[in-house]
Amino acid sequence: MRRSRPGREHDHRGGIVTAPTATRVLLVDDQELVRVGFRLILERAGLEVVGEAGDGAAGVAAAAELDPDVVLMDIRMPVMDGIEATRRILEADAGRRVLALTTFDLDEVVFAAVRAGASGFLLKDVPPADLVHAVGVVARGEAMLAPTVTARLLERFAAAPSPGTALPGDLDLTEREVEIIRLVARGRSNAEIGAALFLSESTVKTYVSRLLAKLGAHDRVQIAILAYESGLVRPGEHAD
Repeated sequence: MRRSRPGREHDHRGGIVTAPTATRVLLVDDQELVRVGFRLILERAGLEVVGEAGDGAAGVAAAAELDPDVVLMDIRMPVMDGIEATRRILEADAGRRVLALTTFDLDEVVFAAVRAGASGFLLKDVPPADLVHAVGVVARGEAMLAPTVTARLLERFAAAPSPGTALPGDLDLTEREVEIIRLVARGRSNAEIGAALFLSESTVKTYVSRLLAKLGAHDRVQIAILAYESGLVRPGEHAD
């Protein structure tokens, strides 16, 4: 069982950025200057950088040895790319979070990273405050996708579903659970879902945790993918 680490909320809008101090981060990127820059940003924000790796294979080994909460994963690297490394890291520990980074906003790269299990995707030129914020978001089990690619990404999942992505009939989902799945897939936060359905935020959190277990998903982005691939939610569809 992975250890539970406390955290605190943080404001990512300007000034000195703070993040949950117990969050452990592993940097995987083939460019040393990128790793050095990210380390400085994250450590200044109070995050613990537990190690670095220069290729995907080394990243997989480091994740197993160092037990990070979040892996910052470059997509294009020698020896083993970030897509395969992400897949292997999450096969070994589905509770870990991977935040994928790349230089280019390419649909096929984003699609492959999220398909492999990444909980987030950001471009490498992301402002420092947004990088720290993203690490905090995925560490809490939420999804973090660059706004410019989210709509296109979900459209692609809807257009090219994986085999067997219809919701299993034996899940026995309640009407309320289906409503919450739809709202999660539209990117609503727990607070927003609670406001829409007249539920407390803690009640929504309980529902989401239950849905993660029922659907075999490791975070909210996986719930969204399943919702779009199964046709439960369609691109451009608005909430009722």
